[in-house]
Amino acid sequence: SIPVLQAARKGNSLNLLELPEAELEEQFVRGDGPGGQATNKTNNCVVLKHIPSGIVVKCHQTRSVEKNRKIAREILQEKVDLFYKGEESDVYKEKKASEKKKQEKKRRAKENLERKKLFKEMQQLDKK
Repeated sequence: SIPVLQAARKGNSLNLLELPEAELEEQFVRGDGPGGQATNKTNNCVVLKHIPSGIVVKCHQTRSVEKNRKIAREILQEKVDLFYKGEESDVYKEKKASEKKKQEKKRRAKENLERKKLFKEMQQLDKK
């Protein structure tokens, strides 16, 4: 199964599918979460739907409607690309590479911890 990704990347270096505006349905709703009156009275949360695939993205990361629209489009573009291309998607490949890098980092940290334990044990044996 292919994982669902929830991230807006900083760079657009990936080769993603284009989303024509005609295939998008956009709504502005009230966001949820902390923010009090600023959140409760403004419709700055963007709900974006890709009609052919049925994928829906909800974005309320900033107080700016324009920024939320841009972020929602980026997230939706990644999800649609992943939906159609599957494991051939650059988004999927990037996620897998990131996971592999994280696992390697954990493995090295564990090895270093083991080395430190052995070193301390050797020091205590030398003291005795």
